[in-house]
Amino acid sequence: MNTFLKANCLGAYALALLSLAVPLPWGLGPVMQNIAMALLAIHVLEAIVAYKHIKTYKGPLWHSLLLALLFGLLHWLPLARAAKAKA
Repeated sequence: MNTFLKANCLGAYALALLSLAVPLPWGLGPVMQNIAMALLAIHVLEAIVAYKHIKTYKGPLWHSLLLALLFGLLHWLPLARAAKAKA
């Protein structure tokens, strides 16, 4: 399920980027751009709130922040659950 939701996030971003180059059918371009901007804005707020969990990622911090901006809670919630289980 997590992979499916991540694929949907990437699909929304991809369609928004594609709509900048070619017109999407049914006037979907501006809609996808608005959805992508809303997702990014929400994920920026999430990254600020969940920073303590984001920095527990086993890789570089910039990589974890990028994943949090792309996927939001789909990235940091498993990190929070692992930290809670470990404690």
